[in-house]
Amino acid sequence: MRHRILIEVGLAIGISLLAVASLGATEDGASQAPAEGRKNALPIPRFVSLKSDKVNVRRGPSSDQAIVWVFSRAGLPVEVIAESENWRRVRDSEGADGWVFHSLLSGRRTVLVTPWSKGEESVPLYGSKSTSSRAVAALQAGVLGNVMSCDGDWCQVSVDDYSGYVQQDRLWGVYRGEQVN
Repeated sequence: MRHRILIEVGLAIGISLLAVASLGATEDGASQAPAEGRKNALPIPRFVSLKSDKVNVRRGPSSDQAIVWVFSRAGLPVEVIAESENWRRVRDSEGADGWVFHSLLSGRRTVLVTPWSKGEESVPLYGSKSTSSRAVAALQAGVLGNVMSCDGDWCQVSVDDYSGYVQQDRLWGVYRGEQVN
């Protein structure tokens, strides 16, 4: 399931909407060691989320560069993999990457539930940090949630009116073993 609008460049063959998810705040936050020699000293890679329902993704770090697709839903998690001045090179859950202006990103942490899973299997949202605890909801692949905290094994997340715990390795938007406060 894709979370962006693809734009055919060059021949302008067409635009096709491929799918979406929700949320938004400022590009900050991370829990890994900062990279040396950079102005903002935030680590790379790091996860952030989209601040707006329409975020242009460009071929290079400039507004003169071609738009290669448009993300179409606020709150989607993306991974910052490079920086150039006020531009961030981001990668989505499917591995596609491009350049986004920094003010369109938020430090608010969000996750997608098993976006790599195309099957029918749901992921339990547990009432506590244990697979033997009661499941408060069954989350389908691609569901978007807000991260409240992660301890390296479990993340406390909220999805709509539900709140609970998901095993961290079932989420895209947090690193394996990462702690988020």
